[in-house]
Amino acid sequence: MSGGWKRMNEKHLEFIQGVINRMGNNSFTLKGLAVTLVTAIIGISWASGTPPRIIYLAILPVVTFWTLDAYYLRQERLFRELYKAAAKAKGESFSLDVTPYQKNVESWWRGMLSCTLFLFYGTLIAAIIIAILW
Repeated sequence: MSGGWKRMNEKHLEFIQGVINRMGNNSFTLKGLAVTLVTAIIGISWASGTPPRIIYLAILPVVTFWTLDAYYLRQERLFRELYKAAAKAKGESFSLDVTPYQKNVESWWRGMLSCTLFLFYGTLIAAIIIAILW
């Protein structure tokens, strides 16, 4: 591989790694927002003395962020597959298309049930249920 192709391949890998990093950052941000919203809804409900029915509203952002987080996790895994393939390639294709790797990566639905996401968002839902019963 000539020096120009090698440098272009390195840049391609940097672009892919940048996308992977953004997916990880998005996931981290979603988790922070989910905790903040659940805490705020429970806190406002308790402070105002409103009925526990209001706390049920906290389930909506949890499920929404859980779904989005599973989507970002799947995208991150797809780009990791692309990164592996690009690292092995001899530098002729500089695509960011992850379509060929979709069969290698589980669906976003299965991603929702992954250990890390299930434990995190399941704990938030458990906290909501405890707050309702309290």
